[in-house]
Amino acid sequence: MSACAPTRHDRASRGTPRPSLRRPPRLRPRIPAADVSASITVFLIAVPMALGLSLAVGAPLEAGLVAAAVGGIVAGLFGGAPLQVSGPSAGLTVVTAELIQIYGWRTTCAITIGAGLLQILLGTLRVARNALAVSPAIVHGTLAGIGVAIALAQLHIMLGGSPQSSVVANALALPGQLAVIGGAAPLIGALTIAVVLLWPRLPGRVGRTARRIPAALASVVIATAVAAVAAPGLARVDLPSWRSHAFPELPHGPVLALATAVFTVMLVAGLESLLAAVAVDRLAADRAGEPVKPSSPTSGSATAVPPQRSDPDRELRGQGVANTLSGLLGGLPVAGGVVRGAANVRAGATGRASSVLHGVWVFLAAALLVTVFEWIPLAALAALVMVVGVQMVSFAHIRNVHKHREFPVYAATVAGVIGFGALAGVALGVAVAGVVSLRRLGRTKITVSEQDGRHVVTVHGQLTFLSVPRLTRALGQLPPGADATVELDGSFMDHAAYEAIRAWRGAQIAQGGSVAFTGRSGGSIALAGRSDGGVALTGRSGSVAAPTVAAAHSCCRPWTPWRNHHCHDRPTRPTHTTSTTSAISTTSLTETVISTPGSAPDTARPESAHRLRSGLTSFQRNTAPLVRDELARLASEGQSPSQLFITCADSRLVTSMITASGPGDLFTVRNVGNLVPPPHALPTDSPPTGTPPTDAPATPTAPATGDDSVAAAIEYAVEVLRVESITVCGHSGCGAMQALLRGEPEAGPDRPRTPLWRWLRHGMPSLERMASRRHSWARISGRLPADEVEQLCLTNVVQQLEHLRAHEAVARRLAEGTLQLHGMYFHVGEAQAYLLTEGAGSGAGHDEVFDRVGTEGPEPAAARPTTCTTAHPTTCTTG
Repeated sequence: MSACAPTRHDRASRGTPRPSLRRPPRLRPRIPAADVSASITVFLIAVPMALGLSLAVGAPLEAGLVAAAVGGIVAGLFGGAPLQVSGPSAGLTVVTAELIQIYGWRTTCAITIGAGLLQILLGTLRVARNALAVSPAIVHGTLAGIGVAIALAQLHIMLGGSPQSSVVANALALPGQLAVIGGAAPLIGALTIAVVLLWPRLPGRVGRTARRIPAALASVVIATAVAAVAAPGLARVDLPSWRSHAFPELPHGPVLALATAVFTVMLVAGLESLLAAVAVDRLAADRAGEPVKPSSPTSGSATAVPPQRSDPDRELRGQGVANTLSGLLGGLPVAGGVVRGAANVRAGATGRASSVLHGVWVFLAAALLVTVFEWIPLAALAALVMVVGVQMVSFAHIRNVHKHREFPVYAATVAGVIGFGALAGVALGVAVAGVVSLRRLGRTKITVSEQDGRHVVTVHGQLTFLSVPRLTRALGQLPPGADATVELDGSFMDHAAYEAIRAWRGAQIAQGGSVAFTGRSGGSIALAGRSDGGVALTGRSGSVAAPTVAAAHSCCRPWTPWRNHHCHDRPTRPTHTTSTTSAISTTSLTETVISTPGSAPDTARPESAHRLRSGLTSFQRNTAPLVRDELARLASEGQSPSQLFITCADSRLVTSMITASGPGDLFTVRNVGNLVPPPHALPTDSPPTGTPPTDAPATPTAPATGDDSVAAAIEYAVEVLRVESITVCGHSGCGAMQALLRGEPEAGPDRPRTPLWRWLRHGMPSLERMASRRHSWARISGRLPADEVEQLCLTNVVQQLEHLRAHEAVARRLAEGTLQLHGMYFHVGEAQAYLLTEGAGSGAGHDEVFDRVGTEGPEPAAARPTTCTTAHPTTCTTG
């Protein structure tokens, strides 16, 4: 027995044992109240829809109730979409109506059984996800075509007539039907449509209460009540006795035609069910506030995916079982529906119990409410189904496919469904989609021009076998042996195009010419990292290397967005919301650290080595081939930067990005606080001005002079590299400035000054400058500094420029007029740069205003005079 488990003796020693509080196991599963409520809501929608769809296809009216009951119970139990509600499908209306006209009702039931068995087989083979690869334009076009067919057929019934055998016939017969319109049927139909459309828009408290009743049920009830009073002789629902209910028979007819019918029912029902499951998943995820992500069998997080995740293969098998049973019982084909599923989700359903209960309610209603159903006017059901058909033509879908340039596919599918049927419409849509794709692949623009004596062939688009004739014609226009550049502006080249380019290049080089391949920007293409820097255009049969074109500084391309730029795997670091900027902790001299939000200074990160190696590997694979030529030139010629850039060591400052510079452009010095010690700084252990000396013994290894590392870099940049300008760049949220504002912790014999604070003493003049009334406040034109931290960051830039002028080499170059000084401030959160006005940067004055740098350059400061009534920045006003 485990040592953690108490024995009888242990319990007795503690006193009288308490009776067990464990309840006996439940024999029946507990059904959530939300599922019961949602099932009633869906039931009230499903019953009139089932009767209306039966009427629309010309099947016995009870067949729709059978399909609704079987779809709810069987597909709800065995399907893979817990919140989806299955039943008779509007998308199958045209297909079923055509099958009934050709083969009769009983053979149609047998076809439904065959379609169900085929769905079970495909679900077992796990091919359901492949069905979702069909172009959305084809799916939406199929539903829209079926919707048009439904609307035209039901319009005839609502007007008091009878629908024709095809969509085209219904459209041609409509003018004659409108000419003889009369009676109460059109009025009852119009009333039904009005209630369906206006019921969800009822205003006020009464409207909120009324909207709890589904619009479909409300429209049918109101129309039935009005018809009972105003038109008692109107045609109504006729439910025959269940004893005369028709069951399937063995199919008879051509085998190929029957197989096509089975495949059509399976395809339309399966696609509609799977797409409806995806839509219901999205609705459930929106309700739960969670994103919809692809299912992952290895996911171990309970919050990574929505709780109600659909399994497409299981859903297809469940739909197959439901269709098989519905056909055996004489019901309509079954499919999942967005209308019922959306109503189920909005009603608060939590699981498959809602769908199953909805089927139970339909079964009970079919058995006990036959008399009630027979009061419903046929015109009301026809109007209700007509509204459903019209809503299947979604203008949002039309705009979406038009935006993606797939409207021809959509239009061809709609026309095919209306003119030839659902399966023919789908086939036509697939054919048009293929033609459109081939046209896009073949629509490649090839131009030939001459620039500086060199022929340039520009290729816009993908290079496939369809564009090879035009490509060879364009290449043939170039003189033999001429120097040429081929600019490839595309992402794909097939084998035929590759072979054509390789053959032409070989002939051109053999005749004394040269060929270079570049991308859209003019830089050389380096698809394979060759050691000689050449371009490798790799095809199935080999590769061909072309000499590269030196493209250093030939163009200026912006940095690509680097959100989530660490592509390699890395653990997620915790995020603390108590701080938003870097901070220097000064709680004690022995615990002085530089920390960032979410970091753990005292914890070694085991993943750091992996991250470093992954980053280096990524550089060697992706970036090194692109910069190898430029770095080789710099290695042979030596560096000649034009600027010395002094900035903070903060990891959020990417100097080459914010200055749009590359290798060899900047000579960069980074330190904590972007400080420039004056040339005659105090020894490192000397206390700053105004600070009483401590009794701490001097460190034996401490130098007797100030810090020389920054001064050495300045001297080397000014005297040896002969830079043309020096920039001191501060930034927002600087941890060094925050530490200076908090002040140095008390020092003593037991707490000597740390290296960090021995360095930060060079920032004390900036703090004194901000507190002095002899100096004007550094300001940002257009707005006031956000707080004292930002004010000190700005003042520190101006103060370090004064320190910079005190260096002998800098002063001499300034006097010669061959060197310029610049002050810069970068706001990290806004990704905005500010430049100090020329007065302060050149030594001509102390106009300490930082101008915002726009897309066209810094804004002029003269147009915005800034005055301060006191030394406090909050009283500064900007004109």
